[in-house]
Amino acid sequence: MDREKIIAGAKLILEGIGEDLEREGLVETPERIARMYEEVFSGLGKDAEEILSKTFEVENNDLVIEKDITYFSMCEHHIIPFYGKAHIAYIPRGRVAGLSKLARTVELYAKKPQLQERLSSEIADAIMKYLDAEGVMVVVEGEHMCMTMRGVKKPGTKTVTTSYRGIFKEDATLRREVMMLLQK
Repeated sequence: MDREKIIAGAKLILEGIGEDLEREGLVETPERIARMYEEVFSGLGKDAEEILSKTFEVENNDLVIEKDITYFSMCEHHIIPFYGKAHIAYIPRGRVAGLSKLARTVELYAKKPQLQERLSSEIADAIMKYLDAEGVMVVVEGEHMCMTMRGVKKPGTKTVTTSYRGIFKEDATLRREVMMLLQK
């Protein structure tokens, strides 16, 4: 990331909205914005290969669900936050990832300018590719600030996206079982 370009851009925006860059509360704001962008966009250009590389052998291939994984992302259309919960269900093929690795995978893909629909897909694709899962189902719930604080102004509106891969694409009963377990 180019910190100096971010700082210059932040100054232009502040000037563009009519703010005084010398005002006490704004003097260091461009630098703070640059540091924040380095953090919230730290997933740019990365994938989950390293995160999901450490796995553990299992004797059975029973359903694994990790739910209510909190995430924060930035809408690529307005560069303002959307946030919510991600839920991952997968059927392993002899090996599982540590549970923290699933949460880290969600976090990695959320940390870039993003669409919620793409976020769901990228998580599902990574689990299929790097865990060689028999199937995966990802459900992402999100509240988008671009809908709650501007535009239509509908706070509390939730968007839900799903991605199915492998056995989950073919087995509606399995999808229903996961959805039922997510409701608990």
